[in-house]
Amino acid sequence: PRGFTMSAANPQSISGITLPDTPLTREITEYIRDTEDDLLFNHSRRVFLFGALHGRRRGLEPDLELLYAGAMFHDIGLTDGYRKSMRRFEVDGANAARDFLLERGVDDAAARKVWLSIALHTTPGVPEFLEPEIALVTAGVETDVIGIGRNDLSADAIEAVTAAHPRPDFKNRILRAFNDGMKHRPDSTFGTMNADVLQHFDKSFVRADMVQMIRNSSWPE
Repeated sequence: PRGFTMSAANPQSISGITLPDTPLTREITEYIRDTEDDLLFNHSRRVFLFGALHGRRRGLEPDLELLYAGAMFHDIGLTDGYRKSMRRFEVDGANAARDFLLERGVDDAAARKVWLSIALHTTPGVPEFLEPEIALVTAGVETDVIGIGRNDLSADAIEAVTAAHPRPDFKNRILRAFNDGMKHRPDSTFGTMNADVLQHFDKSFVRADMVQMIRNSSWPE
């Protein structure tokens, strides 16, 4: 694993976490910067930083290139290019990241880690038991969106991350971004927390009910 570089003097170091500076990560940054708005770009950078901080706290040693790839691509499925997709937005993002990495010579196993880190980032209770790159994308998302684990990080670390990547009116803006990215594919939210978002914005939205699905299945008994 490439691990952590602890260099406070490095201008790319935020709270002791150095943003990986490799040809691959530079391409990722350029691609995501061109594809996402400030809201999602800054959110994705915070997800990387918070995930890396949680990794340092937990004694995990992720490959920072792969963690960066997962964090930066994790919400690309919410962008305009996926407005006709009927898949879960997480799967769209996972596919996009995997293809991007494979096209640049990343091996299949590494690309699959990134795929899983993105595909599972809205499935709580599972990623934490998988590889560090997978666990820490979800940890970063949970901290930035819901505040889970925020109290485990120092106030100085949180201030440094949010100074580098601010979150003005983030709660309302990210909810709107979720809704905009999923309202055309409501069935993709079945069994996930994403249904909560659509229900909030569209009072006519009806969640699929697993109990009714079982009772109304084609089985005769």
